[in-house]
Amino acid sequence: MTVDVILPCLDEAPALPWVLGRMPAGFRAIVVDNGSADGSESLARSLGATVVREPRQGFGAALADTLHTVLAAPARRRVLVLDGAPGPWLPPGFDIAPQCGGGLDERLAAAFAAVHGPALLIGMDTPQLTPSLLIVDWEVADAWFGPAADGGFWALGLRVPDPALVRGVPMSAANTGASQRARLHAAGLRVADLPRLRDVDTAEDALAVARLVPRSRFAARVRELVPPLDPATATHQAGGAVREQV
Repeated sequence: MTVDVILPCLDEAPALPWVLGRMPAGFRAIVVDNGSADGSESLARSLGATVVREPRQGFGAALADTLHTVLAAPARRRVLVLDGAPGPWLPPGFDIAPQCGGGLDERLAAAFAAVHGPALLIGMDTPQLTPSLLIVDWEVADAWFGPAADGGFWALGLRVPDPALVRGVPMSAANTGASQRARLHAAGLRVADLPRLRDVDTAEDALAVARLVPRSRFAARVRELVPPLDPATATHQAGGAVREQV
């Protein structure tokens, strides 16, 4: 059996060799090019991928919403942890830190290692974020924890960014949030909670979140894909940024 792996692509030439070179046996890469101007389409073909063109610009609606929310929140420094090179989609105001390899816990740990001073780390699959949700008070807590509805977490803030507080925590599991919270308490940290949010992992999630923020880029893209917002015909939607705080 061959498993098709669909990879949306817009100006991803620097990242394609790394991604396609690690495709396991039995998996077929299908690169969906969204109008790349850096040769991504021809490069993907040369690396053995099947390439299809999608002229409708749809890249990064959740990403764009999140980046602009971070820009609107008060911060001393804003850092985007990125696999590959930034493109024209990135607004000014962000420093770039390269994403390391390894599991998600290792990548999150490396993100905290890349900053100095208090930092709040968020993902890109909660486009319903508002700037006010990203304001935390380091006088009342050593760690801020944003639980996700699926048992994970959408935000993790550390007054002292210690990678060891994340490394080894089981990720993408129903107990991820509980495990991460236990790690923080075991370290003797004062932990405060942010609101519980639903992150976007499935079509049902995408529809529900789009209804929460109907004027967002994300909701507009969901309406384009699924005009009636009908879960029966919805396509799967899946969605880090570190905000280093004063």
